Amino acid sequence: MKQLSKAIVFAAQCHSGQYRKDGKTPYINHPLEVMNLVIMNVDHPHSDILIAAVLHDVVEDTHVTSSEIKHMFGASVAKLVDELTDDKALSKEERKRVQLHEVHALSDEGKLLRLCDKICNVYDILYAPPGNWDVKRRMDYLHWAKAVVDKIRGTHSILETRFDELYAAGMKLLK
Repeated sequence: MKQLSKAIVFAAQCHSGQYRKDGKTPYINHPLEVMNLVIMNVDHPHSDILIAAVLHDVVEDTHVTSSEIKHMFGASVAKLVDELTDDKALSKEERKRVQLHEVHALSDEGKLLRLCDKICNVYDILYAPPGNWDVKRRMDYLHWAKAVVDKIRGTHSILETRFDELYAAGMKLLK
């Protein structure tokens, strides 16, 4: 619990001043929601998975390095965070292509966290959308997220059902 608490405080400090794409929601809400999905849906999740859930965007979206994560939280957490970190040197389109192409190769824990991340992102796209995203862009994201989730089916049936419900709601909401 101490390491998880440390990770939450660290992630909050790292993401301080950052907001979700709606421009209103503090960014820290997102990794906490990912962690909460794991806690609420996985029996006895290992603390490293919860810590990685909280830290999954820290390397990608802040100044923190993977080696700092390893030093502070251990190799197992750093490996999971690395699995979920997109290379910001690539274009957005290329990052999406790489994520779709490589998601099947993630560890089981990485797949679980990717699934939770997609659920949270799709929820936000539907119910707290970026102000500058039109319906087409939101639909494109939903279709891409579904393609990613489809590549890791068999990871967690309850969470996959949750994703499918959100996707179906999005198809109705955005049409």
